[in-house]
Amino acid sequence: MMKSRAMSRSDMDGLNAEQRRAVETLTGPLLVLAGAGTGKTRVITHRIVRLIECGVAADRIWGVTFTNKAAKEMRSRLREMLGRRRKLPLLSTFHAYCVQILRRQIHHLGYPSSFPIYDQGDQESLARRVLRSLKMPDTQLRPSDLLYLIGSWKSRGLMPTDAVKEAQSDREHLAAVGYRRYQKALEQAGAVDFDDLLLLTARLFQRFPEVATEEAGRFDHILVDEYQDTNGPQYALVRSMAESHRNLCVVGDDDQSIYAWRGADVTHILRFTRDWPDATVVRLEENYRCAAPILECANRLIVHNSTRTRKVLKATRGGKQRPGVLQFESTEREAEGIVELIAGKLASEHRQPRDFAILFRTNEQPRAFEMALRKAKIPYVLIGTKSFYDRREVKDLLAYLKLVERPHDEASLRRIINVPARGLGERSIDRLLKAAQASGRRLWDVLHDESVLAQLPGAARRGAIELVHAIDAMRRQRKDRPLHQLTRELLERIDYRREIEHIYPRAEDREARWNTLEELVNALAGYEREASRPTLSGFLDEMALGLRDVEPDKEERIRQNAVVLMTLHSAKGLEFPIVYLVGMEQGILPHHRSLKEGGGALDEERRLCYVGITRAQQELMFSLALARQKWGKPRPSIPSPFLYESLGVEKKEAQ
Repeated sequence: MMKSRAMSRSDMDGLNAEQRRAVETLTGPLLVLAGAGTGKTRVITHRIVRLIECGVAADRIWGVTFTNKAAKEMRSRLREMLGRRRKLPLLSTFHAYCVQILRRQIHHLGYPSSFPIYDQGDQESLARRVLRSLKMPDTQLRPSDLLYLIGSWKSRGLMPTDAVKEAQSDREHLAAVGYRRYQKALEQAGAVDFDDLLLLTARLFQRFPEVATEEAGRFDHILVDEYQDTNGPQYALVRSMAESHRNLCVVGDDDQSIYAWRGADVTHILRFTRDWPDATVVRLEENYRCAAPILECANRLIVHNSTRTRKVLKATRGGKQRPGVLQFESTEREAEGIVELIAGKLASEHRQPRDFAILFRTNEQPRAFEMALRKAKIPYVLIGTKSFYDRREVKDLLAYLKLVERPHDEASLRRIINVPARGLGERSIDRLLKAAQASGRRLWDVLHDESVLAQLPGAARRGAIELVHAIDAMRRQRKDRPLHQLTRELLERIDYRREIEHIYPRAEDREARWNTLEELVNALAGYEREASRPTLSGFLDEMALGLRDVEPDKEERIRQNAVVLMTLHSAKGLEFPIVYLVGMEQGILPHHRSLKEGGGALDEERRLCYVGITRAQQELMFSLALARQKWGKPRPSIPSPFLYESLGVEKKEAQ
């Protein structure tokens, strides 16, 4: 039974009337429509504290976020508010909690509980094999195309049989056949990919209602942040987990739904009151971020979306400088002109480089800005460069560790069977694969078969034996010695430095790559210090989910004293004193694909522009190039319709 307690004045410090209403509505379905900059994280954390102080056990509360960073930030805030001795509720991403469910329950679907989670490299390798088995040339379907379509089907909760029915074009029909083979190969390997974490949990709940009931019974209250970004399986999971107790609080903003391309469905938040007819709706409309003229600009733009919830953001801070429009003759001149303005403000207004953000729609746009910033000797950071987890040496070492944990992980074994080179060329590997297929065994088992190894050339035979000995040695010792020490010894034993020297001729590149591996070993040591019961399986799960901090994250990089260059999608959740929203041209923002599709796609582009506008705290400038290079030739540009909408002017006036 929930105890009633009036929150103290200190508990409510800084909360406005609607925020307090959201915090104090503790039972039943609750929809908190939190506009940009309205303090939604503060509301969620205060509401969790309120629940605990009213007698709800912390372990009966599940808080769901969309990023590991958000979960970590919320955990930190709650520790400050509750005190370090108080137990915290479960705060996780959907994917992280689904791993926990599947480790407990996936045996119902015929998978081993120790299933490996395939990373992007593993998926690409499998997709390549699938397409080869279909004898499909790259001109018809590339591995990346197949994975994109599989991901889009999975994000909508569609299995291969559903995809076959959904497919319309010849390309989609081919991909649906590939999807069936891809999923079959995963099942045979006892493995899952990242999207399966959601899809298989939804399938598990659907096929085994008693499992859904058991898992739902773990919580009495569920809070979901960024509800507008949920996809099909996430939506089904939330409904299933909250159905019995109905204490579901979702927080989000349909005006900031910008991830349809990865499966997010804005209709989930739009129909919340139909799904839960007795829901309380609280609108957070007081914006604490943007100056009034910037907020007016955002409000004018977003009302052009026909399907949205009613809300109007109100500025709590003043400001008289209205957003302006800069027009330049070319792409290069756009970059040079904006960098000149930044340089002027740095010199005359006592600004710091970190005060400025240049936001763009496409990945091709920052090139000219990078050149101009370098020329002006202004420090900058480009967000969205290659991830730590995508680096070759990181994937190689993780593949070795996966083999130590799960020797039958075929994808990992294939990746490193000849890395570093140990005499196992394509012919020898092909011979091993055929022997495995003929005998119905796994590749790892074949590597232990002396009669098979005897058929290989001498160097290949010795290489196979060395690999098996290295993995088996670490498997034997992993329970008795620290994993990070064994990993360091493994790198020395296989002489991975030789591989780095082979790939990278420059000494500084070699050192940087070796340092990357050192960071990974450090991350493993950190995991062993922090985890109550550290296991290699637990560490690999954290790495697969991106839970372990290995390198500076986006926010830490932004805190450097440098101008920030980033895509609009990456900028969500951030704020900057001065923002330049560049490339405001038809075909860029809105993107040309959305112009072809129209309807919901165009609405999403408008929401993306809205997100860009609401990143600015004090000053906002739009810019466009009157001509852009297309295949080496300048082509005239058309100003974005979003310019006219946000500025509230007719087209002829803007031109």
